[in-house]
Amino acid sequence: MTLQNSLLDNPLLDFSDAPLFDRIRPEHVGPAVDALLVDAQAALSRVTARDFAASWQGMSAVLDAATEKLGRAWGAVSHLNAVADTPELRAAYNAALPVITEFYTRLGADEALYAKYKSIDAGSLNTEQKQAHKNAMRNFVLSGAELVATDKERFAKIQERQAELSQKFSENALDATEAFAYFATEPELAGVPQDVIDTACELAKTEGKMGYKLTLKMPCYLPVMQFATSSALREILYRAYSTRASDQAPAEFSKFDNSAVIQEILALRLEESKLLGYKNFGEVSVVAKMAKSPDEVITFLRDLARRARLFAEKDVADLRTFAADNLKLHDPQPWDFAYIAEKLKEARYAFSEQEVKQYFTAPKVLAGLFKIIETLFEVVVSPDTAPVWKPGVQFFRIERAGHLVGQFYLDQPARTGKRGGAWMDDVRARWLRPDTGALQTPVAHLVCNFASGMGGKPALLTHDDVTTLFHEFGHGLHHMLTQINERDVSGISGVEWDAVELPSQFMENFCWEWDVLKHMTAHVDTGEPLPRALFEKMLAAKNFQAGMQTLRQVEFSLFDMLLHTAHDPAGDVMTLLNAVRAEVAVIQAPPYSRTVHTFSHIFSGGYAAGYYSYKWAEVLSADAYAAFEEAASAGVPQIEIGRKYRQAILEAGGSRPAMDSFKAFRGREPSIDALLRHQAMT
Repeated sequence: MTLQNSLLDNPLLDFSDAPLFDRIRPEHVGPAVDALLVDAQAALSRVTARDFAASWQGMSAVLDAATEKLGRAWGAVSHLNAVADTPELRAAYNAALPVITEFYTRLGADEALYAKYKSIDAGSLNTEQKQAHKNAMRNFVLSGAELVATDKERFAKIQERQAELSQKFSENALDATEAFAYFATEPELAGVPQDVIDTACELAKTEGKMGYKLTLKMPCYLPVMQFATSSALREILYRAYSTRASDQAPAEFSKFDNSAVIQEILALRLEESKLLGYKNFGEVSVVAKMAKSPDEVITFLRDLARRARLFAEKDVADLRTFAADNLKLHDPQPWDFAYIAEKLKEARYAFSEQEVKQYFTAPKVLAGLFKIIETLFEVVVSPDTAPVWKPGVQFFRIERAGHLVGQFYLDQPARTGKRGGAWMDDVRARWLRPDTGALQTPVAHLVCNFASGMGGKPALLTHDDVTTLFHEFGHGLHHMLTQINERDVSGISGVEWDAVELPSQFMENFCWEWDVLKHMTAHVDTGEPLPRALFEKMLAAKNFQAGMQTLRQVEFSLFDMLLHTAHDPAGDVMTLLNAVRAEVAVIQAPPYSRTVHTFSHIFSGGYAAGYYSYKWAEVLSADAYAAFEEAASAGVPQIEIGRKYRQAILEAGGSRPAMDSFKAFRGREPSIDALLRHQAMT
């Protein structure tokens, strides 16, 4: 077969519709990337030629059309690398990563292209294009376009090395998680939910081993920590989980140690910052965010910690008292607190997470989610067809008034080769294409890591799982419901990073509304809906340990920002983390704990010096949801507020500053009052 024919058969080069995930193989990656890079480089050379007019539409029709194809193909490869990792795919991905990084680094710092953008007549642009142009000019500077000679060369090398290290960090975290297994005996599993036991039994049988295989995947790890009566078993899993990918893990797992990776990433970020004229990476990070400076973020976090501390201290005191009086645990250890908390919640509110889980079957939850989306945002969600990467992955379409608005993949179950956590990612953006004049509708990935169904029964979700699903769908709505036609500011593109969590956290609120939950529950055995009395108990327990949970997030966020502003990369990150814990935490981790070594958000997930965004955006989301509460009290139909929210926040995307969108919805700047009220910390 000739090279030309092999390229024609390459599924990564087919952009006619959704990606051909069922056909993509590792051997397709290199040839597709090479071909698309040739096209992208040719487009760059064309638009930077002296005789090419400095026109937004003209340049976009050539350059953006080419780089968008490259981005979509590489996005498909990156997605498969995250959800269906194999040694062969990983090798193909890592082989292509340096050339992809090199091209985008060079593109962002191209002096001739920067000069073209400078020459564009801003007066000729519409509102969306003006915002995209403004962002582009800022990004050129942050990408090193104003650097010269050796500084520019060094900047490029830093970007390439950082991409390699971030990928290595992610691989180590995944491999360390999957390398661990503990084969428990039946007596050790006393108290563990039956569905978790059944899954562990099946895993052991699959490997031809006796007992029950326990892993560090969340659908296994978390219920063991919450329900296993054996403190010794909890300690085994806790220690394994908290030392993953670190120097504290067993010797056979030393190859996954992220210590050196972390140190080098931090050193490179600091060097990059100084090349760009900033003191530290924290300053670089906030340039494209709502927060004006790292100091503003640190002040915000410490103020929130101060407000939450008394509540958190009471939470801990309650746990210790209950443990001593009821569980005969007079000196509870870190691996005991999740178990104590679950027992205290059962005693105080007369229900357990395991009881609640029986009512949240995955299909029923999804139907309930779609119902609230359809009601609130005046759309219709229905099944659709597209090639998928694994059986069980679903595909849907969203329509309004009979017109396609967007589509999305939903990949719910945890499995081997799938990165932990949950996330939304884009497949393609809404774009009125300048090359064809056609309107391209957005497509999203929604990825979770829930338990699978067993014994012919549907998967059961915890209420936390339900909240996670709503959270990621909020991101998806932000991406898919946009009405902006300029790709670089449609949907989540161009939205300040510390505001991008607003729509996701906003959606979480509906998981506590009876009118929503009653449509999304059916007992796995009887089909009966969640009893109102059980819901009331859940609601009463909603803010259980809210103080502790707030301080936990502040701990992560403050550590992240100080790591990127006040920490010497040559020093030990644990010294800083221990200092932050001493300042913020109300339960201290054991000396061997190395959670920073799997802190993927900041080392491989785009949240470096930005993890605070979750708490920052929570202020926005709580205040936004308060508008619905106020409307309900005033008798205003929710659909009216939903329409206003959709138009002001979701449809506007990144076409204007997030504060302008928030004020368009609320009529004022955000207040922290709603967040504190929602979490009963007033």
